[in-house]
Amino acid sequence: MSDGKIENRRQLAGLGLRRGLMPAFKQLTPTDIDFVEVAPENWIGIGGRYGRSFRDIAERYPVYLHGLSLNIGGFSPLDNNLLTAIRQFMDEFDCPLYSEHLTYCGDEGQLYDLLPIPFTEEAVHHVAERVKRVQDVLGRRILLENASYYAAPAQQMSESEFINAVLAEADCELLLDVNNIYVNSINHSYDPYEFLHSLPLERASYIHIAGHYDEAEDLRVDTHGADVIDPVWALLDAAYEHCGPLPTLLERDFNFPPMTELLLEVQRIKRAQQACLQATPAQFSAAIR
Repeated sequence: MSDGKIENRRQLAGLGLRRGLMPAFKQLTPTDIDFVEVAPENWIGIGGRYGRSFRDIAERYPVYLHGLSLNIGGFSPLDNNLLTAIRQFMDEFDCPLYSEHLTYCGDEGQLYDLLPIPFTEEAVHHVAERVKRVQDVLGRRILLENASYYAAPAQQMSESEFINAVLAEADCELLLDVNNIYVNSINHSYDPYEFLHSLPLERASYIHIAGHYDEAEDLRVDTHGADVIDPVWALLDAAYEHCGPLPTLLERDFNFPPMTELLLEVQRIKRAQQACLQATPAQFSAAIR
């Protein structure tokens, strides 16, 4: 089984491919971004002009996968047809990784939302067993993302303890979402830097950064529909200090600004990666060879 990590950990900054951005993606040069990320469910079996456009982009950039409907924390049986299709998709497009949310999203059907898994020992064992089965089907380790959440039902351990326990028992990797850390730190009143340091960062192999919506002084909503704010950029810098300049994706799902503005944020990721390398070259020189 592949370990699911990206072998070349040099500076890589990517952008999520959304259908609303397809025309703008066609105008990008090879140096504007290093990779694209897609939800495989949105592209498996797609033909016509969208299929042709996707294949053209996939020939120009590596394609990373971030799933939306695996339902890793749910009780409905895992969708083996979907997993088989994802494996075939990864093989066809030579996708370096597949990640999912540490949430559940189904109960005898899609709920069309990412809902929190109870932070309990029972849930740890349940999720880890499902992750192992997914990894067996895909033939590689997957990544689980620390998710945003707005309630913690039946909580018996901390969010960090839960994430650590699941990743250790499942032996999978971490997709580190720094915006989700910031959002949760406001909504659940904890220090984002202490939380960052409490995660199993040795398992981190990929990072997400995004914008969010300020619903109230004590409520942030993870929307991916706004620019990244300075406190989230600062968390990204802190993550690089501990993990090195891991491949990092800018997520933007709607309220699309001109591509030139999105590329400014991608360039900011690259500058942060370069600053990390210049500050601590000895620590990370081996990781980028």
